[in-house]
Amino acid sequence: MRQPMSEAERQALTHELEQHRQEHRDLDDAILALEALGAPDKLQIQRLKKRKLLLKDEITRLSDRLTPDIIA
Repeated sequence: MRQPMSEAERQALTHELEQHRQEHRDLDDAILALEALGAPDKLQIQRLKKRKLLLKDEITRLSDRLTPDIIA
């Protein structure tokens, strides 16, 4: 079982979570812009999508840490 999180830890995780969410949105915009080009760089798009998936996993992990465990 996890120990309670201090307010400073909660704020740091919340800040990190928001940064990851912003980067995720930015990557989505970059992918759309590259795909809109006449001859998109498929390798670059693939790398951006992979980074986006890694960020999604990290966002989920951080969200889980910020959400208290509730025993139903």
